[in-house]
Amino acid sequence: MMVSSTGFARRVLIAAAVACLGFAATANGAAADAKFQSWIQDFRATALNSGISAATYQRAFAGVTEIDPEVLQKAKFQPEFTEPVWGYLDNRVNEQSVATGREMSRKYSRWLGAIEKSYGVDRNILLAIWSMETNFGEIMKRDDVMRDAVRSLATLAYADPRRTKYARTQLIAAMKILQTGDIDRSHLTGSWAGALGHTQFIPTSYLAYAVDMDGNGKRDIWNSVPDALATAANLLRKNGWESGRTWGYEVALPAGRKLPGGSHTIAEWQQLGVVRANGKPFPRGSEKATLKVPDGRAGPAFLMTRNFFVLKNYNNADKYALGVGLLADQISGASGLRQDWNRPFTPITMKEREELQSHLRELGYYDGKVDGKIGSSSRDAIQAFQKQMGLDPDGHPSKEVLTVIRKK
Repeated sequence: MMVSSTGFARRVLIAAAVACLGFAATANGAAADAKFQSWIQDFRATALNSGISAATYQRAFAGVTEIDPEVLQKAKFQPEFTEPVWGYLDNRVNEQSVATGREMSRKYSRWLGAIEKSYGVDRNILLAIWSMETNFGEIMKRDDVMRDAVRSLATLAYADPRRTKYARTQLIAAMKILQTGDIDRSHLTGSWAGALGHTQFIPTSYLAYAVDMDGNGKRDIWNSVPDALATAANLLRKNGWESGRTWGYEVALPAGRKLPGGSHTIAEWQQLGVVRANGKPFPRGSEKATLKVPDGRAGPAFLMTRNFFVLKNYNNADKYALGVGLLADQISGASGLRQDWNRPFTPITMKEREELQSHLRELGYYDGKVDGKIGSSSRDAIQAFQKQMGLDPDGHPSKEVLTVIRKK
């Protein structure tokens, strides 16, 4: 095929530009890696002054040659603070997580009984935490989620100004864990933020609360479920968990009445017209509680007791603590919410969400995992389908969208 000299010249120029850009990117990457390596060398003195041996430091950073860009990307998105409450909880408190929680309750019944006896924390709360943190350990099998803890924390310490102080502290703590021999270097893995094991403990919390429940001489929250659950129970107990008491109550509010903020006794809330949503009496009128309406007065309302705020020592987000409490209740056999969330769409079950994802994949809109969990990829795929069909592109996993896509 004949090519004009002008066209040929243009292609040569484009190719040269691309080559230059590639060389520049490589050069910049090499410079960044060199600076990161320099940072690692400089941080050595800080580590040694904090009680880390030279041998441990060398072992910790062996093979860590460049930052982990995935960590910086994940640091930009935290669902506890960005998702609407119903979106966050639909992905975590559902028929699938409840069924698996009950299965794990049976499987680890002996250990859960021993942990309850030792720490006074309800087994269903521990199972709910395990589910919320790693989907009962399933997330720990995923290479796309679990990362090298030393590299992750070093990345944050070096390249994320908002988390530098946190990451430096946690990096020292991670090396102390390595130095104890509780876990070997190849298994010192965690989340993008360095949270470790089945129940996702940041390294400083591990050092403060880790427990060898199974008695094998190691506090191994990566491979021992009893150790992980007992460690979670120990954290809650030491932060004031009240044994034998709930985290809170779903309540119904008096229509048209303005209610005060702050903490008041249950009896005082009752005097203001607040009652339990299930119609049962409150067990203790003298108990202090705080009213929370995470989806506004049109959604469910709750009186949160002390244990709710203890749960926030685990993860300082109302959505997280609420998710743990609601999931624990349902694992124990309680029914779901009496007042549903004020969603702007008709919700569907986890099985139906999986079906929706499968249809979207078959139609070429979605290439993610079919798991019923609606994240940004699923929402983008739903929006693309809605636009194609002339629907309001809200991205919600709704009965309406499922009905339309079933006809395709």
